[in-house]
Amino acid sequence: MLIPKWIKGVVDFSITIAAWIYFTLGFFILFSPVYFLAFLFSGRRQESFQKLNHLFFKSFFGLVQLITPGLDIDIDDEVYSIRSSVVVCNHISYLDPILLISLFEKQKTIIKKTFLKVPVFGWLLKTSGYLFTSAEEAFNIFLLEGLETLKDYLARGGNLFIFPEGTRSRNGKLGRLNKGAFTIAKRCGAPIEVLMITNTNTLFAPGKFLFNTSVPNAIRIRRILHFEPDYHSETIFPQDLIDQVRKAFANQHES
Repeated sequence: MLIPKWIKGVVDFSITIAAWIYFTLGFFILFSPVYFLAFLFSGRRQESFQKLNHLFFKSFFGLVQLITPGLDIDIDDEVYSIRSSVVVCNHISYLDPILLISLFEKQKTIIKKTFLKVPVFGWLLKTSGYLFTSAEEAFNIFLLEGLETLKDYLARGGNLFIFPEGTRSRNGKLGRLNKGAFTIAKRCGAPIEVLMITNTNTLFAPGKFLFNTSVPNAIRIRRILHFEPDYHSETIFPQDLIDQVRKAFANQHES
């Protein structure tokens, strides 16, 4: 049965507003006092903030799934077991980064330096130990100076997730992959995990304000490739790693 357009608009608007009200008020009322206590008293401030980010975004997606009819969020069990890795993923919606944060208790990512100027949010990201850069390639010398710290973080079980396309795909197809993620993996000697996200763009499409809640939708995250390159080999270059990742995504589209 077709849903009248005005009813769809009302439902989409109501669910969108409810979700973003929780995103803002839920943070300030429920979570900000805990962040403040962690800032004052935690001996591992960065990891405490990362865990709180994980719990907050996990609760956000739990709410969105609860109030959105026909929405299923399916995460492969093996995704939750990823540790000490550089995680690369396709990027199709603004929801993708916060969805990945909701999966891993210990997580870092790379964010545009302009977000540091956002009140409260910029401070939270910086205190969480996330990495900032101003270059379009997203991996300039400002970032590379922190590689030793990052290497230690990965060794202690943390994950660094990166969207090597650098921006959201508007058509769902994998775009050009920047080499920075793979340069970091090589310099840290870290395993590479490749994840594929599907259908976050059906719920929250690029360029749209409202969630699309009128169609059944199954958001899914799958691990499509795990590999530990021989970084000591002089024949391993970032482009070789990029080619393996592109092939893994191509295989998924063909299957």
